[in-house]
Parts: sequence; structure tokens; C-alpha cells
Amino acid sequence: METEQFAGADKINTSFLSPLERRLTPHVLPRIPVWLETYHLTMFTLLWSALILVFSYLAAGNIRWLWAVSAMIALQWATDYYDGKIGKYRNTGLVRWGYYMDHLLDYFFLTSIIIGYSFILPEQSRFQLLAMLALFAAYDFSTFLAFSAMDKLKISYLKFGPTEFRLALIIVNALLILFGTKHMVNGLKWVNAGAAVGLCFLIYSTQKKIWRLDMEGKQQEAGRAWVGNKPQAKAELALEKPYVPVKECTY
Repeated sequence: METEQFAGADKINTSFLSPLERRLTPHVLPRIPVWLETYHLTMFTLLWSALILVFSYLAAGNIRWLWAVSAMIALQWATDYYDGKIGKYRNTGLVRWGYYMDHLLDYFFLTSIIIGYSFILPEQSRFQLLAMLALFAAYDFSTFLAFSAMDKLKISYLKFGPTEFRLALIIVNALLILFGTKHMVNGLKWVNAGAAVGLCFLIYSTQKKIWRLDMEGKQQEAGRAWVGNKPQAKAELALEKPYVPVKECTY
């Protein structure tokens, strides 16, 4: 019995770094240890997220611990990027389980980053951090709602995807180590403003695509209904002709 392919198994990624990632993949996959399975790589995000919280807490006393946070971000990219690909490469993947757990743990990872920054930044920045969590979570919600409506899982927008997001976090950590937290507090407002504008653009463009799909579906249904009713319409026209009585035979 053939099973229909799960649409969530294939992601659409058109980010800046995706071509480089695709070129690296054939060289990396054969070198992943045999004992590391796809579900191991997926669950590693729990470990990286927990260590991000620990190192961020330590960074409140010594900002250089943010280098360790950046290392965890890089490791999370590696395990998150290759977990599904190693499953396809070895034909051992758990497609639906991986879709659910991978994206759920991505949210845990995002939350650990935001909570970690709350350890380091002054208390007056808490509202901006909360707003940042809400905005970036809204991007995830939009992605999954669009997937359920269009059967296409697109994870990059305006050439910016998960890899670019992690790289931005590493750059932010380096700037915090070099220049302190003062500029970060003011910068959060602009980051949130940019994220809000981008979210509005994303919602507008996505709803337009879904609207167009609905309208195309309605046109197709109307076309099928017209074709299906055409013979019936001819029969009804035939019945509407005036009745002419047959002449009686007189002999």
C-alpha cells in the first residue's frame, strides 16, 4: 500500500546561505558517525538550549561567556540542519515525528536565546525582549498556517532564513562582548520595529497568495459545474419545444 508523501518533508529555502549549505551537504553527510541517528540530532537542540541558558547566566558576571553561547548556536545549526538530511540519506528518517519535534524544539531554542539575553541586559529591556519573542514566534505561526493552507513549507523570506538568523545572533554576541550592552538596549527597539514591518509584509503577501488559490479553486469548480450540467441543459431545452400531436390514421 503506497502512502502519500508528507508535504512537510520538503522545505523551500531561498536564503542567501542556502546554496553554500547545499554544496557542503554531500561532503558532511557521509562523515556523520553511524551511531548518530536523525532523532539524536533533533533532540540535541534540548541540550544546546539548556547550555545556552547556563552560559548566558554566567555571562551576566563575565560577558566573555557569550562566546560559549555562540558555540551552542553554531552546534544547534549543525544538528538542526542535518537531522532531516541524514534521515533521507540513510532512509531512516521519521518524517512526521521529525516535522513536529524539529519545529517545536526550534521554539525552545528561540526561547532560550531570549531568556538568556534577559540575564545579561538591563531590566528596562525586558519589555523589548518580550516583544521580540512575540514577533519571532509570529513568524513561526505564519509559516505553519501558510503550510496548512498551501501545502508548501517555506522557511525563508526576503533571502533571510534560519541560518542567517543564527549568524546574526553570533554577530550580536560578538558586538556585546566587544562594546558592552549599552548599545544593545537601544538597538532592540529598531530590531523589533524592523521585525514588525517584515511581519506585516509577510502576512500581506501570504494572504494574497492564499486568496489567489481560493479564487482559482472557485473558478475551477465553476468550470466543472458548467461542463457537468451542459447535457442536462440540452435535455431541458429539448423538453421545452412545443408538443406536436401525431396525426391519426383514417383508413
